[in-house]
Amino acid sequence: MCKFLKNLFTRSQTVLVEEKDPMKKFLIVGLGNIGEKYTNTRHNIGFKILDHLASKEELTFETVKLGDVTTYKFKGRTFILLKPSTYMNLSGKAVQYWLTKEKIPLENLLIITDDLNLPFGTLRLKTKGSDGGHNGLKDIQEKLSTTKYNRFRFGISDSFSKGRQVDYVLGEWKEEENQKLPERLDKCIELIKSFGTAGINNTMNTFNGK
Repeated sequence: MCKFLKNLFTRSQTVLVEEKDPMKKFLIVGLGNIGEKYTNTRHNIGFKILDHLASKEELTFETVKLGDVTTYKFKGRTFILLKPSTYMNLSGKAVQYWLTKEKIPLENLLIITDDLNLPFGTLRLKTKGSDGGHNGLKDIQEKLSTTKYNRFRFGISDSFSKGRQVDYVLGEWKEEENQKLPERLDKCIELIKSFGTAGINNTMNTFNGK
């Protein structure tokens, strides 16, 4: 009987410890520009990825301070999905505000952005780096005062003629790209879930270049 009571007490202690253990929180930020004319542009892939995740999980974004936000819970983690409403070039203000508001550590931040230097649909996760000429990343870097934050880059390729970069980035996907996007977006969702559950290093090993 004494042994039974001892085991029962030990199990009760374990349960209490688990209940007090705070749920891990992550801030997943998709970069893009607000407005219908930007919806299907290459530069808005960050918005598109989060919209795809929200659609799959039947989540609804709410317009709040500095962006549209929804919360996704998966395997004991809380993912706060943010689409900044500041326009691309001022994304850092929204990122800084929501990190502070939700008390999320910098290592649990993931920025999703387009990348001209990667072939279409290629996924690349990094823990630090330069802004690479991307104005959204540049503003985030300035607001956070560091280049050491996780960024998930989605390749949009560089198949544009000289002097047409802006038109290309702000242009809509080609028919061939649109056909391939659904599979790529599903893969992006897998990457985001892995980031929160398996960690940044395992996720890089699994998804980079895929």
